[in-house]
Amino acid sequence: MNTESTEPFTEQAATKRKASEGASSLAMKRMTAPLSLLVVFALFLVFTIINNTFFQSVRIDLTENSLYTLAEGTKDLIEKIDEPIKFRFFFSQQASEDLTALRAYARRVAELLEEYQAHSEGLIELEIIDPEPFSDEEDLAAQFGLQSVPVNGAGDELYFGLVGTNAVDDQQIISFFQPDKEEFLEYDISQIIQQLSLSKKPRVGLLSSLKVQGDIDMNTFQTTPPWVVIDQLTAQYEVVDVSPNEGELPPDLQLLIIIHPKLLSDAILFAIDQFAMSGGRILLFVDPLAEIDQPASGSMQPTLPSEPVSDFPLLSNWGVQLRAGTVLADAQSALNVGGADGQPVRHLGILGLTIENFDFEDVTLGNLESINTTTIGILDRVDGVKSRVDPLIRSSAVAMPMPVSEFQSLVDPEQLFKRFVPTGERYVLAARLSGNAMSAFPEGIDPEDGDEAASSSELLTETDKLNVIVVADSDLLTDRLWVQVQNFFGQTIATPWANNGDFVLNSVDNLVGGSELISIRSRGRFTRPFTVVDSLRQAAQSRYQESADTLQRELEETEAQLNDLEENQGEQNVLLLSPEQEVAITRFQDEKLRIRKQLRDVRHQLDSDIEGLGSILKFLNIALLPLMLVLLVFGWRYIRSINHWR
Repeated sequence: MNTESTEPFTEQAATKRKASEGASSLAMKRMTAPLSLLVVFALFLVFTIINNTFFQSVRIDLTENSLYTLAEGTKDLIEKIDEPIKFRFFFSQQASEDLTALRAYARRVAELLEEYQAHSEGLIELEIIDPEPFSDEEDLAAQFGLQSVPVNGAGDELYFGLVGTNAVDDQQIISFFQPDKEEFLEYDISQIIQQLSLSKKPRVGLLSSLKVQGDIDMNTFQTTPPWVVIDQLTAQYEVVDVSPNEGELPPDLQLLIIIHPKLLSDAILFAIDQFAMSGGRILLFVDPLAEIDQPASGSMQPTLPSEPVSDFPLLSNWGVQLRAGTVLADAQSALNVGGADGQPVRHLGILGLTIENFDFEDVTLGNLESINTTTIGILDRVDGVKSRVDPLIRSSAVAMPMPVSEFQSLVDPEQLFKRFVPTGERYVLAARLSGNAMSAFPEGIDPEDGDEAASSSELLTETDKLNVIVVADSDLLTDRLWVQVQNFFGQTIATPWANNGDFVLNSVDNLVGGSELISIRSRGRFTRPFTVVDSLRQAAQSRYQESADTLQRELEETEAQLNDLEENQGEQNVLLLSPEQEVAITRFQDEKLRIRKQLRDVRHQLDSDIEGLGSILKFLNIALLPLMLVLLVFGWRYIRSINHWR
């Protein structure tokens, strides 16, 4: 066979075969492209169905403060729900169209409520309602007592609140979600769950040496009403009177309120001690000089008794003690009162404490603005006690301790300033005590003191569940410091002008709520400032502020010299200046124009730097990251194509 004649045929066949294979491969690629898209789309649908079916409750919270992760106390409260609870969340979508920040916060509230629902395993039902104008939903929101807020001149009103109901139609509401209370959002919602879960009013004991529940005025023989704060407590709780002479506390107390204790027997002190050792919650008001603790008198200026001081020896075992014979004087918080001549004068012992004095991390103070006190004391930490002491209220730094005697016979408040020397220290006026504590009666009490000694099986000598809020003033509870009471056609109207009552109710709500509610502290905010951007902006401003200040001073000096020279002109605008002075005026005017132009350039450069910073940030967020992603995809495809042709 002639092999030379077959070689061209073989090469030609191979070429045709390669061409055919190339055409077939090209056709296959053309068919594969749309098929791949269909496969990707099908996989996406399958993934979505599987995710919604099997992983709907799976969530990952990547926020810095775990904003969408329920606190352990909240989870414990939800797990204790016995009967279904229904949440109706009202938010006006149409009326809030132009309120971007509020809409974002509303979405945050809705998502948190969805977390409650997801964790409840069906015991919490959530309904999101848009109360459109003139709709049945709007009427329902008004019927529940939610607050409406006008948002424009057309009369549109915005609803943004929550209604919680239980199986027996008990109702709790948040009339309007205030954005400035965002840190306490979870606490407020959890408090609704706790209140709806109660089958009856919580039982609160009240022990007081003062006539807080009303008395008889010996001058007029008329009955005096209870203090307003006691009326408010009675409306929400079952308040049980505790006599200082009794040997035991009433059963089933969820909270014990003690106001200005004095001359308590060992029997009642032992009962209080054991209540605290068992984890019982206590709200305590002590006072170095209780101005309300005075006998009735017909005199317009009654004198204070010699010893209007609280006496509560258990306090030192719990971690703090009331500084003996001492009243806090605070110049920064001092309120105006009538002086000796009738003119208003600041009183160093009558204080208006404001947000600067409060610990906003604690839910009892987070939404308050002012608390008024008079002759408040100082709480000192006791060494060697293991309890945790969290200050709730502090003085300002412009304060000092003063002897009680300075206030007992005080006639002119101005006299206090003569002996006032601020120490620069901030003193603790109210505190939360928690954790470990030892009993003040490790061996019980003797039978002759009113009770048989506790047996070893009953006696509690220590605890790790101490839960006490102590305030170094009892006068803040009196009506005169925070509320105006009027009789309106036979109805008593109480109009508060300070937050004393709110503080007491917040503290009671918090303590009665149990360990679950108490453990829910403030959370972070959903809306956060651009701290990095602000720091860069401040750095840019500081670079040019010094130059601007220097130029401003030069401008002021030039204008002053120019004014001095121009004052030498005559009244008829006839120049009385020498040629040299005229030249100086012209030079100062030119210098003034030059400095003003340079000052404008500096400020323009500052604005340009800030705008440039904004442009860079916009480029990073809008263009750079998507561009890097596109380049990454093209690079990956290019590498794949090279490997394919190899």
